[in-house]
Amino acid sequence: MHGLTLFDLERANIDTGQTWAASVGQTGNLSNEAAQLCSDYPDAGAYMLDLRLHPRERILWIEAALTAARKMKDRLAEGLHLGNLGSAYNVIGEPRKAIEYYKQALAIDHEIGDRHGEGADLGNLGLAYANLGEPRKAIEFYEQALVIDHEIGDRLGEGVDLNNPGLAYTDLGEPRKATEYYEQALMIDREIGYRRGEGNALGNLGTAYADVGEPHKAIEFYEQHLKIAREIGDRRGEGNALGNLGSAYYKLGNTRRAIEYYEQALVIDREICFRRGQGLNLWNMALALDRLGEREKAITHAEAALKVREQIASPIAEKVRQKLAEWRSSADG
Repeated sequence: MHGLTLFDLERANIDTGQTWAASVGQTGNLSNEAAQLCSDYPDAGAYMLDLRLHPRERILWIEAALTAARKMKDRLAEGLHLGNLGSAYNVIGEPRKAIEYYKQALAIDHEIGDRHGEGADLGNLGLAYANLGEPRKAIEFYEQALVIDHEIGDRLGEGVDLNNPGLAYTDLGEPRKATEYYEQALMIDREIGYRRGEGNALGNLGTAYADVGEPHKAIEFYEQHLKIAREIGDRRGEGNALGNLGSAYYKLGNTRRAIEYYEQALVIDREICFRRGQGLNLWNMALALDRLGEREKAITHAEAALKVREQIASPIAEKVRQKLAEWRSSADG
């Protein structure tokens, strides 16, 4: 929190410095110092920048850094920036483009022997394949990443590597196995003080309990996640927690309260360009509206959800399409 407060106080100066370094560091007659600064900016506050910068803005910073790193022939920095570009594109719903960057990063990190980078690249590839609806392939990458991070003693990486397989096992319909991974991740994140990871693990534990029919317990975990996300300014985490709370109340039959949470989550998802979240919350709102007998509104939200899911190549776009066709047929009848 102290670091985030300092960042917010100095935000105008940081933006000015990055703009200057990018403009000077990428020119033909580049200054080595400016190029180094340009390359350093996106990584100097990596975790804070992911919380504070809009994904599109973050992409611009990383692209400028990548150009500078290549001009300096700094292979370590080049691999880092390629991996971060992949993560930025994965967040905005372009997992195939993300995979291209992750593979380039992995090739460089393997070539130069950067084990930390290899572990991050492998874990990120798992996330991208999970977003494409391939959880088993994702798990293979997570397991490889976990081996490396354990070998090099990267506790933060281990926490991430344990949280992510939990998500994959949730997708495979194995919530109890997922819970084992989330609990291990939560223990590590609390041990090292990684608040964002702690919040994510708590939220994921909530989903695991919701999947085994314990929505009240799920709500307890979601509320803990929401509290942490708001404390550290994690807008994506806040949106996820709100959407999950909506789903929990939907399962409890409190449909109108569920819609309130979905609407709050959707506002955040649109603000930060988190299209995967947009598609999910629009679809959940459609289901809730249909339950209330508001079929026309449900169809409108489902159409918007389908459009987003098709844009990001969501594996469940077909499910939305089928339900939408069913509703339209019923409305026509």
